Amino acid sequence: MLPLPRLLRLGLFQGCVGCLAVIFVGLLNRVMLTELGFPGLLVGGALAFEQLVAPARILFGQISDAHAWAGRHRTPYIWLGSTLFCGFAVLMVPMIFRLHSAFASGQSWSIGLGIAAVCGIAACYGLSVSLATTPYLALVIDLTDEQERPRAVGLIWCLLTVGIVVGAIVSAISLKGLDGISDPALLEPALLAFMAKVASAVLAITVLATWDMEPAGAAVHRSRAEDRDDAITLKAAWALITSSRQVLVFFCFLLAFTLAVFLQDPILESYGAEVFALPIAATAGLSAIWGVGTLVGLLLAGFLLVPRLGKVHCARLGCQLILATLLLLVLVGLTANPQALRVVMALFGLATGIGTNATLVLMLDLTLPEVAGTFVGVWGLAQAYSRALGKVMGGGLLDLARGLMPQALGAYGPFAAVFALEAAIAVVALLLLRQVNLRQFREDTGRNLDRVLAAELG
Repeated sequence: MLPLPRLLRLGLFQGCVGCLAVIFVGLLNRVMLTELGFPGLLVGGALAFEQLVAPARILFGQISDAHAWAGRHRTPYIWLGSTLFCGFAVLMVPMIFRLHSAFASGQSWSIGLGIAAVCGIAACYGLSVSLATTPYLALVIDLTDEQERPRAVGLIWCLLTVGIVVGAIVSAISLKGLDGISDPALLEPALLAFMAKVASAVLAITVLATWDMEPAGAAVHRSRAEDRDDAITLKAAWALITSSRQVLVFFCFLLAFTLAVFLQDPILESYGAEVFALPIAATAGLSAIWGVGTLVGLLLAGFLLVPRLGKVHCARLGCQLILATLLLLVLVGLTANPQALRVVMALFGLATGIGTNATLVLMLDLTLPEVAGTFVGVWGLAQAYSRALGKVMGGGLLDLARGLMPQALGAYGPFAAVFALEAAIAVVALLLLRQVNLRQFREDTGRNLDRVLAAELG
C-alpha cells in the first residue's frame, strides 16, 4: 500500500513533465510562428517528432527491466531521462534563433542544417521523455497493487494537468517583461534564461519526487514489460487493430477525438497574438485557463457525469461540447475580444476534460483482461500518433489557408479555417462513437482472441 503523502510526492514528477511540456510546445510554438515568422508546417512538423518517437518506450521499458544501476531498475533511468529532456528543452531556444538567422541569410545549406537540428532536438526531447516516463510508470505499477492502482493513476494524471496549469501561469508571470518585444536579440537571452530556470526547477523537483521511492535489489516486486503498455510493437498493434471491426472503429475514434482536441495546439497561441493582439505572457496564460477547465471537466465527469450518464453517453456529450466550443473559437475571432477568448478557452478545457475522462473509462472497458497490456499500448500509440499528426496538420493547414485565402480576410481567416476543419473532425468522432458497441466488441474480439494473443507474443 502506497500512502497518500508518498503518492503525492511521486506524482510531482508527472506535474513536472506537464509543466515543461506546455512551455516547450506552447511557448516555442508562439515564438516560432509569430515573433520569428517560421512556416506553420515547419513548426508543427518539427515538434511532431516528439510524439513520433513514442515506440521507443518499448525499448526503454525492456532496458529498465533488465539492467539495474546501483541495485535499482527505475530511479536511475528517471533521473537520466529527466536530465536529458531538461537539457534539450534549454538547447532548443538558441537553436530556433540560429534557424531564424539562417532564414535571414537565405543560404539553403544553413537553413537545411538548422531545420534538421531543430527536428533532431525535438526527437531527442521526446526520446528523453520516454526514457524517464516509461520507468516512472513502471515504478508506479511496482509500488501499487491492483486495488489501489486506479486511484494512483487518476491522481497522477490530475497532477499532470496541474503541472500544465502551473507551467502556463509561470510563463505568464515571468515573461511579462517581453510584452511588445519582437527583436530576436532581446528575445533570445530572456527566453534562454527563463527556460534554464524552469529546467533546473524541474530537475530538482524530479529528484525530490523520486528520492528513496524505489527499494534497492529485490525488496519490491517489479512488473514485467509484457504486463505493461510499453510492450506493444507496431506489428502487434496492427494485428490487434485489424482483429475485429470494433477494435478498428474505436481506434479510429481515438484518432479523431485526439485530433479534435489537439489540432489547434500548435497555432492557438499565435491565434491569440495575431488576431487578439495578445503579448507573449498573455498567450501563455491561455494554456493555464484551458488546463484549469480540463481539470474541472475531469473531476466533473469522474464524480458526477460518468456515474449518472454512463461512459458512452458521457463521451458523446464531451464530443458535442468540444464541437460547440470549437465553433465558438471560430466566432470569437470576429470580436477580437481577449476576454471572450479566455471564456471560450475555459469552456474548451471543460469540454476536453469531460470527453477525456469518459474516453479513458471507455478505453479501459474496451480492453480484454487477457491482453490488457497490448490493448492499452495500442490505445496509447493511437493517441501519440494522432497528437503528432495534429501538430503537423495544424501548422501545415495554417500555411495552406494563408496561401489560398484572400488578403482581405487578414490574419483571422486562416485560423478560422483550421478551427472549422477541427470542428468537422469532431463531427467524425461523434459518428464513429455511434458505431462503438461494448457487447459487440467483446463478442468479436473474444472470437479472435487467439489471433490477438499471437500478435502480442510476436
